[in-house]
Amino acid sequence: MNNYILNTGVQNFIIENLDTDIVSVLLKKPFFTSVTNAELAAQIEARKKCQKKLPTWFQTPQIYYPNKLNIEQTSSEQTALYKAEIVAGKSLVDLTGGLGVDSYFFSKKIEQVFHCETDPELSQIANHNFTVLKTNNIKSLHTDGLVFLKEHQETFDWVYLDPSRRNKKKGKVFHLSDCSPDITANLTLLFEKSDRILLKTSPFLDISEGLKSLSCIKKIHIVAVNNEVKELLWELHKDTSDDPIITTINIKKTGEDRFNFHLKDEKKAVVRFSPPMQYLYEPNAALMKSGGFKIISNALGVNKLHPHSHLYTSNYLNRFPGRAFVISQWHQYNKRTLKTLGIHKANVVSRNFNESVANIRKKHRISDGGEVYLFFTKDEKGKQVVLVCRKVQSLT
Repeated sequence: MNNYILNTGVQNFIIENLDTDIVSVLLKKPFFTSVTNAELAAQIEARKKCQKKLPTWFQTPQIYYPNKLNIEQTSSEQTALYKAEIVAGKSLVDLTGGLGVDSYFFSKKIEQVFHCETDPELSQIANHNFTVLKTNNIKSLHTDGLVFLKEHQETFDWVYLDPSRRNKKKGKVFHLSDCSPDITANLTLLFEKSDRILLKTSPFLDISEGLKSLSCIKKIHIVAVNNEVKELLWELHKDTSDDPIITTINIKKTGEDRFNFHLKDEKKAVVRFSPPMQYLYEPNAALMKSGGFKIISNALGVNKLHPHSHLYTSNYLNRFPGRAFVISQWHQYNKRTLKTLGIHKANVVSRNFNESVANIRKKHRISDGGEVYLFFTKDEKGKQVVLVCRKVQSLT
């Protein structure tokens, strides 16, 4: 960590050149004697990445930025705020602290947070930023989180960890046992130090694998931002043997969509099927990830078009966790029907259909855009159909 970067002149340069081409900064003669052009470029690039992802950091003077990879790997403020909703109490230890975004928001709910980070520079940067952000209840430690737990006798209200999904031998990994630290090999230690564990895993982790690899699962949180799954969170409570609750949330500019259910209820739910009615519903990404395809039909009183289409319909507008459309017409799919419709511009969706969106567009000469949505899918009898729809702008 080069403290000269925090000098007023250097900070002003970084702010003033936020939109400057990074290559041009690198190729020019040195701007400062104690700060290299490479360091300036790295600060500019990292700061720019924080503009939307970490607005609190971006808007706070004297923040020191780590390399862009650390920024890419850290939680966004939106997802960190959600995690902070889960925890409460007097103490929490963040075993894989990183830049400290999660620790910062945990500190708003927890009296004392311990931030553990093995990288000495990243630990120093996080500690500096905690001071700049005026937090006084985070203790930043340059240490391995597991070693910290083993060396301390006290227990904590919560243990949080976000294991690294990269290693030297395999590159990017997705299985829990391949991550570092390996939570599957350290669950006993973790439960000796806390009754509650919050684990962040890859959003691509198969939920069934997590259910097999972990124990004492109280809740599984599937967190999407603008319909893209960003985090999969596992809330583990000591001695819990109840059926896990699946919590899905899609954080949007206009609000949030939430839907919760028990796994056992999904397994025993009996779904209803019907032809398309007045409204069509498309689940958001978090609900799709959860696999709650039968329970949603029961809970909201909507029918499914086909077992594998994951599209729903009803005669009355429902507040559905996803997108809603008004169906103006629907037909059995064939080339002749598309010609009759005379639609040459539309948003095309292919769901459980034999052709891709690209092939459909090319075959029927449909350009992208407009207010019309064409859903190519299958009905309850397995026949290919096309639904002509318009999006419902708001659900009440």
